[in-house]
Amino acid sequence: MAPTPVIAIILALTFGLLSVTSLQATTLFLPPSDVDVVGHIDTTTAFAEDTLLDIARRYDFGQDEIVLANPDVDRWLPGEGTTVVLPGRYVLPKAKRKGLVLNLPEMRLYFFTRTARGKPTELVTHPVSVGRMDWKTPLGRTKIVSKQKDPSWYPPQSLKDEAAADGEVLPDVVKPGPDNPLGRYAIRLGLPGYLIHSTNKPFGVGMRVTHGCVRMYPEDIEVLFDQIPVGTPVQIVNQPVKAGWLADTLFLEVHPPLEEDASGDFTELVMNTIADAISDSGIGRQVTLSGRAIRKAMDERTGMPVAISR
Repeated sequence: MAPTPVIAIILALTFGLLSVTSLQATTLFLPPSDVDVVGHIDTTTAFAEDTLLDIARRYDFGQDEIVLANPDVDRWLPGEGTTVVLPGRYVLPKAKRKGLVLNLPEMRLYFFTRTARGKPTELVTHPVSVGRMDWKTPLGRTKIVSKQKDPSWYPPQSLKDEAAADGEVLPDVVKPGPDNPLGRYAIRLGLPGYLIHSTNKPFGVGMRVTHGCVRMYPEDIEVLFDQIPVGTPVQIVNQPVKAGWLADTLFLEVHPPLEEDASGDFTELVMNTIADAISDSGIGRQVTLSGRAIRKAMDERTGMPVAISR
C-alpha cells in the first residue's frame, strides 16, 4: 500500500533532518530498502571573508559540488550576507548497501557502517577528489587491505617522470609531515597502488585532481580511519545519473559526466536510469512523470535530487 502524505512527511523528516553537518561528515540513519533518498537541502549565509570553498569545507561538501549548487554565486567572493545552498540531499547510488561505495562523477563516498545489535545501521558520506582524466580512478569491486597513520610517500616512477617534464625533481621518499601529500592517514585498497588518503591541499577536495587515488579532507579521514575496518568491501561506480524513491515521489539526480564519457548519449542514459528505478520499485508502482522536471534536471546538472513525478 502506498504511503499516505503524512507518512511521506515522516519519511522526509526521518531520513533528512537527522543529518549532522559542520566540520564532519553527514551521518544519517540508513533508510529501508524501498527508500533511496536521504538528507536534506539547506542554506547558510556567507561571512565577509568567506569563499565558496571555505563554506564547502565548513559544511563538508566538495568544491565542484558547492559550485554546481550555487551557479550564480561568485566562487571567490560570495559577499557578506549572500545565501548559499548546501546540497545535502542524495539519491543513494545503485549498489549494494554495504561497506564503502564511491561514485566517481559525484565525487562522494558513502560508508554503510555496522552498529551494535539492535541499533539502526548508519550511513556516513564524505566529499572526495578522484583521478583526473589522464590518471583515472579504476572502477570495480575491491576491499580495504591495510591502514597506516603518518605514512611515508614513495613517488612511483611515473610521477617522477611527470614532475621531471615540468622541471621538478621528486625525492625517492617523502617522510611524514606537512609537505607529505598523503597527509596523516592512508587507507590502502586491494587495487595495487591506489589509496584513500588525507591531503596537504584540502581545497582540491571535490575535484578531479589526483593521480588516481582518492583524497579526503584531513578531518574527514581522521574519523573514517577509526570507523572503517580492514577487509571492508569497496565498490567504485560511475553513475552521473541516479534515480530513486522517497515515499511515492521519484527523484532524479544528475551530475556532469566524467569528461571521457561526455560524448555518449546522455538522454538515453537518463531515461534508462529512470526506467530502471521504476522497474526496481516492484510490481504495482504507478507513476506519472514530468517531462519538464526531467529536462530541467538534465539541463542544469546541479547534482541535487529533483522530484520528477506528479
